[in-house]
Amino acid sequence: MQFDEITPQCEEPKFGGMDRRTFLKTLAAAGIAASGAGAAFMLPGTNLMVMPNSKGYLVVDMGKCMGCDTCMMTCSLVHHGEASLSLSRIQIQQDAFQSWPNDIHMAVCHQCEDAPCVNACPVEADHVDIVHGNVRTIDPDRCIGCTQCIDACPWLPKRLQWNPETKKVQKCDLCANTPYLRDKGGPGGTQSCVKVCPVGAIAYIDKMPDQNDPTAYNVNLRDKAWKSLGMTDEDIVREG
Repeated sequence: MQFDEITPQCEEPKFGGMDRRTFLKTLAAAGIAASGAGAAFMLPGTNLMVMPNSKGYLVVDMGKCMGCDTCMMTCSLVHHGEASLSLSRIQIQQDAFQSWPNDIHMAVCHQCEDAPCVNACPVEADHVDIVHGNVRTIDPDRCIGCTQCIDACPWLPKRLQWNPETKKVQKCDLCANTPYLRDKGGPGGTQSCVKVCPVGAIAYIDKMPDQNDPTAYNVNLRDKAWKSLGMTDEDIVREG
């Protein structure tokens, strides 16, 4: 079984022959970007969505993760008030037939630059939350459960999950909407999975990982303290 992420199936959209960054610079020069800053908007006359980048991201170290599932249980607890692996928005998969470090895969939402899930939502339930650092999130009151956002996610496993209790889709919001978390969540706040991981295998960063590198969200979080335990602090190479 392969746990590794697949390369996104979507190609970077072209805007009148320009790449995204050149296009945004052109908008800024025309004063259009400023008027649309802070919210995704459809480019007039096209089916192209322009959205501001998320101000936060989760990265993981598969060489440290020990598969305890504490992050999954806590994710469910702070969002739903119950510890359930089925309701977690971060996913840990284990393969007993593989050896370290390929035996565990930790899947976090990428908060994609041009999020296909946001583009796919027909009712704007999956949207860019400008109140919480432009995190890509789902408004449960708007979600109609069509699952088009799940289908649009280019990663495996899918970073959006079907909630069997509410019959709607959910995804990581960097703990922006966590009624059972005492701390302030969201970009710049607390992420429960980062806080509870007993080995520090998850980290929050404010710099967008390389969107063209499927492995960019897998980083080395091991330091001298980790090495003093007899563990390697060298970069690891995963198969596949």
